[in-house]
Amino acid sequence: MKHTFIKITMSILGGAAFVLGQSACSNVAQTGDEDFQWQIDQFDDIRVLRYTVPGFEELPLEQKELIYYLNQAALWGRDITTDQNCKWNLAVRRTLEAIYTDYTGDRTGEEWPAFEKYLKKVWFANGIHHHYSGDKFTPEFSQEYFAKLLAQTPDEALPLDCLSREELAATLTEVIFDGSKYATRTNQRDGEDVVATSAINFHEGLTQDEVERYYASIQDPKDPRPISYGLNSKLVKESGKVVERVWFEGGMYGEAIKNITYWLEKAASVANPTQKEIIETLIAYYRSGDLRTFDAYNVLWVQDTISNVDFVNGFIETYNDPLGYKAGWESSVNFRNEEATVRTEIISENAQWFEDHAPINPAFRKSEVKGVSAKVITVAMIGGECYPATPIGINLPNADWIRKEFGSKSVTIDNITHAYAKAAEGNGFNEEFVLREEDRERIKEFGRTGDNLHTDLHECLGHGSGQLAPGVKGDELKQYGSTLEEARADLFGLYFLGDPKMVELGLVPSFEVAKAQYAHYIMNGMMTQLSRIEPGKTVEEAHMRNRKLIAEWCYEKGLDNNVIEKVKQDGKTYIVVNDFEALRGLFAELLHEVQRIKSEGDFEAGRALVEKYAVNVDAELHREVLERYNALGIAPYSGFVNPQYEMVYEGDKLVDIRVNYTEGYAEQMLRYSKEYSPLPTLN
Repeated sequence: MKHTFIKITMSILGGAAFVLGQSACSNVAQTGDEDFQWQIDQFDDIRVLRYTVPGFEELPLEQKELIYYLNQAALWGRDITTDQNCKWNLAVRRTLEAIYTDYTGDRTGEEWPAFEKYLKKVWFANGIHHHYSGDKFTPEFSQEYFAKLLAQTPDEALPLDCLSREELAATLTEVIFDGSKYATRTNQRDGEDVVATSAINFHEGLTQDEVERYYASIQDPKDPRPISYGLNSKLVKESGKVVERVWFEGGMYGEAIKNITYWLEKAASVANPTQKEIIETLIAYYRSGDLRTFDAYNVLWVQDTISNVDFVNGFIETYNDPLGYKAGWESSVNFRNEEATVRTEIISENAQWFEDHAPINPAFRKSEVKGVSAKVITVAMIGGECYPATPIGINLPNADWIRKEFGSKSVTIDNITHAYAKAAEGNGFNEEFVLREEDRERIKEFGRTGDNLHTDLHECLGHGSGQLAPGVKGDELKQYGSTLEEARADLFGLYFLGDPKMVELGLVPSFEVAKAQYAHYIMNGMMTQLSRIEPGKTVEEAHMRNRKLIAEWCYEKGLDNNVIEKVKQDGKTYIVVNDFEALRGLFAELLHEVQRIKSEGDFEAGRALVEKYAVNVDAELHREVLERYNALGIAPYSGFVNPQYEMVYEGDKLVDIRVNYTEGYAEQMLRYSKEYSPLPTLN
């Protein structure tokens, strides 16, 4: 899936859009939500929000029931995501929760709040590494205090199914407090062994060279429909031989997958005939682990453009694998927003025009765009890698041959972007970081439109555009693939957002919408997204790298004509776009090169582009951004708690399903750990 954390947060062939921190546009309202409590918690660099599910009450009962069962399937994969992020994560989470609920000692003093904050961060990130940067958290309580907490927590509360108390204490002390151990979830630093130095639980005891040689040995370069090698397995060494531990009902993560398939079977029992076949094929894949069956499921899924209710469930995105093979588990459940879908249908109906007019080498354009569909959705449940921090846009499937032969489905998640916007109202972001009043007014008037259309174009057309040159498999760009794929989709969206065709199609009133998006995008890429990085760190996350690459490249190439300007005023730095038309031309030029790099599998050119423009941080500008952000009291990252769904019966007859929005953050996390946690502590 290509997700946007503007996980826009995507993987090498598909994509999701995630939120840029603070949305520059926030003047949006839905009827009846003026008094809704959007933000329910804030800690460290994170705020926790609620989202509403408008329109659910009006759905037919059979669709509500389908959503309910798919929601349950979405919740049973949480342990998988946590374990995938690091092999010790379940032990850490369960131990911290045991202390939080059963510790018998004193809970006053300075270190207990620090312990609580650390637990909240682990919940939010599904592990000990930051959900976005991938850096390991540094606890603000002492090792001695942790030992005290652990000593006064009873055995029956602790996760001692795989470790003794002594082993648990020794191991977790090292995992939590030793900064040199498991330091980075996914290492992408140039010149390092990105497999051996990554904490992600996709490989164990192996080097980058061993992994690359293994997959080179099993791939068939002549296969026109290659499976997604390694997508659903952990690679280990047994008796000196590299083997895959496959994630399926009879293998690794089997206990969780059995619960997922149980609820998928119930969903299939109430689905329409088309979706019944889709869900049953997904179940067959989960039970066999066969990636050919996964491809069959994707082909069926992408062709279903009629069903109102839809879902994603499985091992999908490869962002966290430094080599781009293995996928994290994720799920989302949604239904169509009919009114807002009008705009995405216009875009998808004109997909061939956009492809034919893309500023790339004609040899890399698709001569026939197939099966492109797009819609605006209301999400009803998020799980796995989509929870608590969720994409705002999705484009799937990821397999390039499926996209070429059968097309792709794209969604923009309206109720999530609405929640972000409502929570950001009046936060002072625009007043602090946008220098010119004319830009602030444009963003106020057209910002939400620009954000949504850029996401639509990114997901619906950007990821689905272009084609590989003959003989190129698609994995040649390795650790740079995700960044360059996100840049390609973003550039596609940015370029066409300013095209007169958008006015002709009735999607925008004028070029003013593009101006609003360009001003915010460049400012964010060069400056304000630095609020998400700790002092002294480089940019590691693929979506952040993508935005920085585009903004910095355009700044450098436009210097002679002052296209983008760094302005100093009253001791503060501002990023100002002076020539929006020229900037659009630079987007076209960079898109031409990024598409060439992907189509030809030019690793060296891709590496050079990313390393020069996307990685390094100006320390002085970084310090300034952090100071200005902190003064506003804004948390740069956001995520969500899910609504609760309750089945309502009259006797034995199901008569309704109701939505409840009252559950708190810690309350939900503890409930999920109690009700949806079937895996052993070590897998």
